[in-house]
Amino acid sequence: MDSNKKYGFGTKAIHAGMEPDPSTGAIMTPIYQTSTFVQEYPGKHKGYAYARGKNPTRAALEKNIAALENAKYGLCFSSGMGAVDAVIKLLKPGDEVITGNDLYGGSYRMFTKVFEPLGIKFHFMDMHDAGNIKNYINANTRLLWVETPTNPTMQIVDIAACSAIAKAHNLIFAVDNTFASPYLQNPIDLGADIVMHSVTKYLGGHSDVIMGALVLNDDKLYERLAFIHNSCGATPGPMDSFLVIRGIKTLHLRMQRHCENGEKIAHFLRSHPKVEKVYWPGFEDHPNHHIAKKQMKGFGGMISFVVNGNINETFRIASSTKVFSLAESLGGVESLLNHPATMTHASIPKEEREKAGVVDNLIRLSVGTEDIEDLIEDLKQALN
Repeated sequence: MDSNKKYGFGTKAIHAGMEPDPSTGAIMTPIYQTSTFVQEYPGKHKGYAYARGKNPTRAALEKNIAALENAKYGLCFSSGMGAVDAVIKLLKPGDEVITGNDLYGGSYRMFTKVFEPLGIKFHFMDMHDAGNIKNYINANTRLLWVETPTNPTMQIVDIAACSAIAKAHNLIFAVDNTFASPYLQNPIDLGADIVMHSVTKYLGGHSDVIMGALVLNDDKLYERLAFIHNSCGATPGPMDSFLVIRGIKTLHLRMQRHCENGEKIAHFLRSHPKVEKVYWPGFEDHPNHHIAKKQMKGFGGMISFVVNGNINETFRIASSTKVFSLAESLGGVESLLNHPATMTHASIPKEEREKAGVVDNLIRLSVGTEDIEDLIEDLKQALN
């Protein structure tokens, strides 16, 4: 690719960071399955010394993901939680973090069970109105951590407004962009300092790899995160990196289908008598729909809905689908159904999760790329 030319998303997904193998001309990035690299003499090497620190397969992937987010630097981790962990390790005891009250259960668990006992304080707030963030800022505030759309009630947070507040108070501003993917949303362009992805989800896209990533532009912040990355060792192997490289090459095609199917299923669910409420950012009456329309290129394939019935009916529906699979995770080509209260958000106390709308009758869908007629028919038979 011409480094001086601006390319479209699909072209970057396929080509950014990718070079033919210099020894064979192979068009696909090789899997450098090695733990160490031979040096010419002590301290002199070809950019690679030990694979925890750097591996050519992973390096190509990191360049690719950075390009998709219009960022300068990328770092890949052995899981999404490994990436989150690295960001929180930028802080010290006594520092404070502002984040949302509708948060992925794994992030909530890490914040409250791992880092709060080490002296870092977290404020969980309703981020529907970004202006409310100012009420939680004090002399100890160091980080603003945002998910948008949120998991699982699809709350939309105004990234540009959050960025303005963070900059005014000298805070690090990080955005979990997992639900949107770089195809639908680019927080760096809206003022985020760090963008995090659970690469396991849409970037990998095939439910066959666990990985996380951070992307950013700031040189000094990158140096600090790269040091944590290497020192703490939550780095992915070359085979996983290769799988994600392969997955990203179809990201734009998959996301188009996820969006198309998601829209049709959202409208189907909203018209069904057994469904009390549907969370999908594409509805005009969805809270902050106007912000979603402004900062996203589409509304994605993630949908949550509340069953009109008791918990037993919710469990029956969740266990009755034939095409949707009852499983954790999201973002793969296959459609998944999840019960957050007992699965992804079970670590959040009932009272806390219900404040954010994560009730026992809530079901979350990751709408895949199957034929839409089959998906709607499957939900229809499960609901009836």
